[in-house]
Amino acid sequence: MKEEIKSEGKFNYIEKGEGTPIIILHGLMGGLSNFDGVAQFFPKKGYKVVVPELPLYSMPLLKTSVSNFAKYIKEFIDFKNYKEVILLGNSLGGHIGLLTTKLYPEKIKALIITGSSGLYESAMGESYPKRGDYEYIKKKAENVFYDPAVATKEIVDDVYNTLNDRSKLIKTLAIAKSAIRHNMAKDLPKMQTQTCIIWGRQDSVTPPEVAEDFNKLLPNSDLYWIEKCGHAAMMEHPDKFNQILDHWLQEKEL
Repeated sequence: MKEEIKSEGKFNYIEKGEGTPIIILHGLMGGLSNFDGVAQFFPKKGYKVVVPELPLYSMPLLKTSVSNFAKYIKEFIDFKNYKEVILLGNSLGGHIGLLTTKLYPEKIKALIITGSSGLYESAMGESYPKRGDYEYIKKKAENVFYDPAVATKEIVDDVYNTLNDRSKLIKTLAIAKSAIRHNMAKDLPKMQTQTCIIWGRQDSVTPPEVAEDFNKLLPNSDLYWIEKCGHAAMMEHPDKFNQILDHWLQEKEL
């Protein structure tokens, strides 16, 4: 998906299709390509799929926080003149999606979260290791998935390079701390936005009980499970993920 990145103002993003915008929010160690399956499928269903690059490593350190990423997404929505959008986020991206929805509910038509942080204290810390040798990081990356083969050399190299870049490592830890501080348990019951929760049954980063807690706390949510699946359902089982989401969007007439 690299060659399709557009740059306008301070925003870099990928855009495909026409229709209601689905804005995809990637995670801390997740690139734009993690959502290839979604980006190929939903434009054919009458949606505009938009994947902005989050400024995880380009924002000044003191501003590197979940709330500033949520503001950045609101600025992006305004910049693109979108009236209402659907947000879809994985891991940290889910957390940013939740906070954006809480702060700017009038802009968010629906929310989809998968393996999201926002409730579970160790969701960030355990899955994003500090610097270490390559084999250690490889093992950590493999543990994110039910099937370790999904952690390709390219994915492992990416994580390894990020964690061995001092500036990126400092920002990664700042983001992880910010995510823990921004626990959303008290906010969720007040959030009326329709929410689809799609979760890997074998997610070891944000375990299944986290999904159940999200489902209990959010007033208008539906929870779907994907079996033999870890922390990044849209990567590990893209067809199943798309099928569940497509069915939900149709059912809710979104």
